Amino acid sequence: MLRSHTCGELRISDVGKTVKLAGWVQRSRDKGSVLWIDLRDRYGLTQLIFEEGKTEASLFEQARATGREFVIQVEGVVTERLSKNDKIPTGEIEVKATKLTVLNTAKLPPFTIEDETDGGDDLRMKYRYLDLRRNPVREKLQLRHKMAQQTRTYLDAQQFIEVETPVLIKSTPEGARDFVVPSRMHNGEFYALPQSPQTFKQLLMVSGFDRYYQIVKCFRDEDLRADRQPEFTQIDCEMAFIEQEDILNTFEGLIRHLFKTVKGIDLPTVQRMQYADAMKFYGNDKPDTRFDMRFVELKGEGIDLTSGKNFVVFDNAELVVGVNASGCSDFTRKQLDELTEFVKRPQIGAKGLVYVQCKTDGTFKSSADKFFSSDDLKKWAEIFNAKPGDLLLILAGESNTTRKQLSELRLHVGEQLGLRDKNKFSALWVLDFPLLEWDEESKRYHAMHHPFTSPKREDIHLLESDPGKVRANAYDMVLNGTEIGGGSIRIHDRPTQQMMFTHLGFSEAEAKKQFGFLMEAFEFGAPPHGGIAFGFDRLCSLFGGSDSIRDFIAFPKNNAGRDVMIDTPSTISEEQLKELGIKI
Repeated sequence: MLRSHTCGELRISDVGKTVKLAGWVQRSRDKGSVLWIDLRDRYGLTQLIFEEGKTEASLFEQARATGREFVIQVEGVVTERLSKNDKIPTGEIEVKATKLTVLNTAKLPPFTIEDETDGGDDLRMKYRYLDLRRNPVREKLQLRHKMAQQTRTYLDAQQFIEVETPVLIKSTPEGARDFVVPSRMHNGEFYALPQSPQTFKQLLMVSGFDRYYQIVKCFRDEDLRADRQPEFTQIDCEMAFIEQEDILNTFEGLIRHLFKTVKGIDLPTVQRMQYADAMKFYGNDKPDTRFDMRFVELKGEGIDLTSGKNFVVFDNAELVVGVNASGCSDFTRKQLDELTEFVKRPQIGAKGLVYVQCKTDGTFKSSADKFFSSDDLKKWAEIFNAKPGDLLLILAGESNTTRKQLSELRLHVGEQLGLRDKNKFSALWVLDFPLLEWDEESKRYHAMHHPFTSPKREDIHLLESDPGKVRANAYDMVLNGTEIGGGSIRIHDRPTQQMMFTHLGFSEAEAKKQFGFLMEAFEFGAPPHGGIAFGFDRLCSLFGGSDSIRDFIAFPKNNAGRDVMIDTPSTISEEQLKELGIKI
């Protein structure tokens, strides 16, 4: 071994030991007669000392010639430091070097390898192998490792079996776009990379593997955002002979286990909410429940406290709805104007914002004062359960659009008020999603989750008359306003699956070509089954208090789906193209 100890291992109890360390030069401090070098590996940092008169002259000069990020091996004796550093675990000791070997020299890095670096995103992505040397990045990957380890520990204890499924599979028309892989042996034919192992895990249920999981790579060729990657990782799970309740309990258990073992947090029982209530009270199917600020309707189903006052905006609106920002009546005109400008941004698209300040003296001040009396505003305040000192923020318009706009405003105000603390966690199950959603572009219904999701038995009759109202046995887990996992009870018989394909616009021939193998499997005794998949990268980022999943992936792609370090995607040779039967 090139080292007897790591750079994070030595303590005051090791004083007097002769040790051998190896690592990278973090920095050196040359005071003329004394030279200190901070030696770093992934375990920590140890200070080395070289002194004129005590250290051999050739060794002293050799040490002086080492630069940042040189890879070196040092032998020496552990001594107690005169000036201790309580910020690092090895801060009570240093190593008095007796031998130094340069294992490799290094060019000056393009950015500093420090916790706070001077490198921008693009530069650090280009030299990701250097970025990974930085403590904050390394710690994120260590967190990811621990979460994967604890996931396996929990699922193993619950009798789950880890099974690997194929990476070269068949392209399917539903969902996001596939990455396709040409086959040389079968000219003109293509594999696809899996968007998820969905059909394979269902086939494993048919095979009798009643509890399956996999921490698995998935691939989607879709337009990217900051929180998306073309390749990502799922905790993919499936169970047979179960009902929805069994899945909710099992995987709530997983999340609570991860919080306990990774973060030392006892997560409370996960709340449950119907999809319809999430949309009604939060305008969002993944509400952030770290703070309340639920929607309150002034005009909507069964209520109208706004019409007949000649305020055209409200009179013409299908829905008038708002939130109560508790204790915010002292917002200045400037702050209120900023909120108005926020909702008017093109990304949100509201025409304006009405506010009501519930003053501490019991009076009301509103941007719609000329249309609504003090008594009107008092009634509003009662509906909102507002107290003196509160601020009502109200939007109006078409129902679905207005709810989405108010959801954005709610989150924005919550952020401003410090209610979205990254160290506070609130988990939620959202249940009973719609089975289908209408796509304006193609003018047909698409599966909201995927085509294998089972409808609620009591809603099946609506498939012919009102498909949009059919609920699915589908559920999402939401953490701090971010969807971290979703799944459903699956269809497990051929007639129901065939019926589902028909409603999704598949001809019998198309369904057979794409999914004939699955429907045939259902005829050989498929058990009732269901499952869930968690976005592992996203889960890691939430545990690590980061907004980006890229920080938790060793070698991520940028927002354009490009790896700037290895410069891919890239062209391939004419010879390869010819061999594959591809013309560009």
